[in-house]
Amino acid sequence: MNASALDMDSLRCLMAPDSVAVVGASSDPGRIGGRPIAWMRRAGFQGAIYPVNPARSEVQGLPSFASIDALPATPQAAIVAVPAPQVLDTVETLGARGVGAAVVFSSGFAEVGAQGAALQQQVARAARQHGMRLLGPNCLGLFNAPLGWYPTFTSSFEGGWPLPGRIGVVSQSGAFGSYLVTLARNRGIGTPQCVTTGNQADVTVGEIIHWYVQDPNVDVIAAYVEGVTQAEVFVAALAAAQRARKPVVLLKVGRSAVGHHAAQSHTASLAGNDAVTQAVLREFGVVQVRSAEELLDIAYVATRRIYPAANTLGVATVSGGVGVLISDIAEDEGLAMPAMPAAAQERLRALLPYASPANPVDCTAQAVNDSSLVRRFTSAMVQDGGYRSVLSFYAQLADVPEVGDRLLADLSAVQRQHSDRLFVVSATMSDERRRTYDAAGLVVLEDAARATRAIAAMGRLGEAFARAPLAPPPHQSAIALPAGPLSEVQAKQLLAEHGIAFAPERLCRDADAAAHAARELGWPVVLKIVSPDIAHKTEMGGVLLGVNSEAAVRTGFELLRQRAAQHVPAARIDGVLVARQLHGGVECLMGVQRDPVFGPMAVFGLGGIFVEALGDVVLRRCPFDATEAERLIRSIRGAAVLGGLRGRPAADVPALARLLSALSVFAHCAGDSLQSIDLNPVLALPAGQGAYALDALVQTQGAPAQEQAP
Repeated sequence: MNASALDMDSLRCLMAPDSVAVVGASSDPGRIGGRPIAWMRRAGFQGAIYPVNPARSEVQGLPSFASIDALPATPQAAIVAVPAPQVLDTVETLGARGVGAAVVFSSGFAEVGAQGAALQQQVARAARQHGMRLLGPNCLGLFNAPLGWYPTFTSSFEGGWPLPGRIGVVSQSGAFGSYLVTLARNRGIGTPQCVTTGNQADVTVGEIIHWYVQDPNVDVIAAYVEGVTQAEVFVAALAAAQRARKPVVLLKVGRSAVGHHAAQSHTASLAGNDAVTQAVLREFGVVQVRSAEELLDIAYVATRRIYPAANTLGVATVSGGVGVLISDIAEDEGLAMPAMPAAAQERLRALLPYASPANPVDCTAQAVNDSSLVRRFTSAMVQDGGYRSVLSFYAQLADVPEVGDRLLADLSAVQRQHSDRLFVVSATMSDERRRTYDAAGLVVLEDAARATRAIAAMGRLGEAFARAPLAPPPHQSAIALPAGPLSEVQAKQLLAEHGIAFAPERLCRDADAAAHAARELGWPVVLKIVSPDIAHKTEMGGVLLGVNSEAAVRTGFELLRQRAAQHVPAARIDGVLVARQLHGGVECLMGVQRDPVFGPMAVFGLGGIFVEALGDVVLRRCPFDATEAERLIRSIRGAAVLGGLRGRPAADVPALARLLSALSVFAHCAGDSLQSIDLNPVLALPAGQGAYALDALVQTQGAPAQEQAP
């Protein structure tokens, strides 16, 4: 499905129908085919419910029909709760009848092997032929609580209905989705809508995210993802969420390698599926979490809709030790905690001489005796400290009679005066009191470490929402890549035509030509064997550095040919490359690896130990402009090296960014025929002197692998 043409109206029959047929309906409200009917009747679904069961004339007090064709009217939606072998005929009949959407509970499809996968494809094809949307198969269904729409067989509602709220849930796993909703209800967090997508034969997580983006009743999207399908739709949904300032909080599980990669490319070895997915999520400001608890923490805080782009944390505490804990977590999260201004600190000391007013601001347990300290200290933190977020730790004091009421009155008074700031309270308290704090606009999270992480996430969301949408690079025509493996010279010629800068060099067929080229290029030079059949020249001694005389050039020319013949006897030799050896600057690497889900992914990092030992790289979907390229370059941990260290000159980062952007555009225009590109090393010279790739390896799809040295 084309993301640009994504039709959200097609999901309306699934998410908000006015009638439903239940195929495989059961009179037993505890069975899979019976629970949806029971839930909808209890919840007050206002639409028509048509049970379909040839063995019964009545199901749970409703008239039952022998077949889909026997229905008195065409329902907008259907629930399919029949064995897998019957699903195809059922879907075809529903589609022919004009049903708009079907929720398929049945299992026994792609999750069980190739035969099931083939059947699943048939079912999906049948639905598409009739223009019917399909949720599942092998899913737990969904619910839209405000409508009483409960096409699900979950048992979780035995403990209570979902609470009102502004969080929409989508989960590939039915059990996890149900579990998450139950956890939310137990914590008093509202999740009135939840969709479980199962095998995603048709409707995907991405489409549901897009639906929630357009739903005015949803402010925050909580998602559980095992693997991304229909990447174009998924990316379009994330982009829409970012534009709409709707946070996506996502728990992604599963790690796997990209697969087999030709030529042991640096780019390939550094980009695994999980790393690629994380890069895509970061691109759109998605908050990635590690547990259901963290997902609910952040989604709950996000419902306040306060996302400080330049987030700073002020901490008010009655415990110096907890203040240290919060400081440690904030540093881990990259959340700034600047000190209070000196003058403000002096004023606070005048109020309480033994206070610690720097930040964290420790007003001690004296707050129990003098509640005015809470208001005065907190006000000072906002007005004088200018903190965008304030975390108040009051241990168990919020539940102490009278003290808790005074704390609430004082904190809520400050919050009302500064409603653009995020106020979070870390304290133990009863559910009733927590609801009171929550209604006053104060977020309550018992654990101070969890609260700190959630506050940091709000800042990251603010930064993502503040970023202007990237303008697409200028349109360029598709690039047709040559068939078969490319030599270094061929690769460089191709890339140079599209804005990739290389060091001055000449391909030479004999020693005389090599000596002549070296004189013109200037000493010293680099000599490299050139062959479309040899990918990694250094491993067979196919590169000579620091060659500084004509005699050395002639000797080196013959030596390289001998080594090639010895190590790769069948290799075709095009000649020897003579290149000017550039000096100074910072070694980097950049490249592109085609991901099977998201397409070409650009990789950038510093060379040497930073890559090999530290894995300090950044990934980004192609294409992107030079501004985004520079942001990526400056985001790596070792970026300070490019800025100049210990008297070394700063590198030409803008030139480096232009090169990386040009590479991303090339990869995008090359399309599916490109497998990977490696530019390693890339030398970023001092500011104003440019950046040049010194080597290039281009691998095309289906091209035979180049030989490695034994």
